[in-house]
Amino acid sequence: MSRPVHFDQVIPTIVPHDAVSHHTFEGQQVLRSLGFKSEIYAIHPAAEVRHRVRPLAELPQDPRGRWIMYQASIGSEAADLLLGHESPLVVNYHNITPVRYVEGWMPVLEDEVRQGRRQMAELAGRTTLGIGVSAYNARELEQWGYAETAVARLIIDRSNFETAADPATVNRLRTERRGGEWLFVGQMLPHKSHHDVVAAFAAYVAAYDPTARLHLVGRTPCDPYRLAVEKFVAELGLAAQVELTGPIPAGALAGYYESCDVFVCCSDHEGLGAPLLEAMQRGLPVVAFEAAAVGETVADCGVLLPSKEPALVAAAVHRLLQDRQRRLRLIEKGRQRAAGYTPERARSELAAAIEGLFG
Repeated sequence: MSRPVHFDQVIPTIVPHDAVSHHTFEGQQVLRSLGFKSEIYAIHPAAEVRHRVRPLAELPQDPRGRWIMYQASIGSEAADLLLGHESPLVVNYHNITPVRYVEGWMPVLEDEVRQGRRQMAELAGRTTLGIGVSAYNARELEQWGYAETAVARLIIDRSNFETAADPATVNRLRTERRGGEWLFVGQMLPHKSHHDVVAAFAAYVAAYDPTARLHLVGRTPCDPYRLAVEKFVAELGLAAQVELTGPIPAGALAGYYESCDVFVCCSDHEGLGAPLLEAMQRGLPVVAFEAAAVGETVADCGVLLPSKEPALVAAAVHRLLQDRQRRLRLIEKGRQRAAGYTPERARSELAAAIEGLFG
C-alpha cells in the first residue's frame, strides 16, 4: 500500500482538558513524527484551541496522497461526511455508550449515542483499520464488521496523575473525617451509575461504619440525573455524609485521592476508565463492578465484582479496609499497573498501528 503525504484527523468537537481531544493533539504529533503532514479538522473547536484546528468544511476532497483518521466517541455529521469521502480511512474508537444506559435522561445525548453507534456500523465497510483504545473497544469494532483492528491505548494526559495535592483540600478532608472515606470520580451521567455507589454506601453505613462519608467528584452535565441522585441521597438520610463536588481543579482532585480510603466504581460502561488509573497511581485501592473495559483496566490490581448488589459492594469494601496486608498489596500492584500507562508507550502503539498499514 502506497504511503500518503497527508494523514489528517477529523474530530467532531475538540476542547481543552478532554481525554479524546488530548489524544487527538498527541496523535497529530505521532503522525508528524512518522513523516506525514497532518492537520486536525473539527466542527466545533473551542476558542482556546481554534488556532490549532481547521474547520471541517476545509477538509480537502481530493483523496490523492491523503489518509484520514476519525476520532470516534459520539454521533456527528462528521462521520456522515467521511462516509462519502474517498480518502482511505482509519477509525480511532474511544467507545460510545449503548443507548440503553442513557435513554430517558438526556434526549440530546440519547440521540447522539444512538446516531454514533449506527455510524460506527456504517463506517466499517469503508474503514481500512479500526483502532480501539482498549481491547474491549477493539472487540466492539470486530462485532460491527471491521475487517482489520488494532489496540493502541489512549494517550493519557498525566497531569491528574502528577499534580500535587492541594494542602487546603487535604487538611479539610482530614479534619472532617470521622470514619471511612469513599471516593468516586466521573461525570455524573446515568451510565456511570452514581446511584449504585450511593446504594452500596448506604448498605456500608448501615452494616459497618455509621460515620463514613462518600465523595462524588466530577462535572454534572445531566441535571435530571443529578437531581435524582441528590433526592436518593436525601431519602436515605445521607445528605450530611454524601458530597457532590461538581468539577474541581486538578490539585483539589489530587487531595481527594490522597485523603480517601477506597475508590468505588459501579459504572455500567467504561471504554477505558482513566479515573481508575488515576486512583491506582495515587495509591487508592479500587473496588469495581466488572463491566465493559473496567476489568481490563484494573486487572488483578483491585477488587473486581461480578455484581453491584449493594450488600456485596459494601462487604467487599469492608473486607478490603479491614485487611491491611491485602490493601497494601493492591496499592502496590495498582501503582505498578498505572505506571505502565505511559504516554510514550501509548504513542508507540499508535505509531506501530499506523506504520503497519504500509508494511
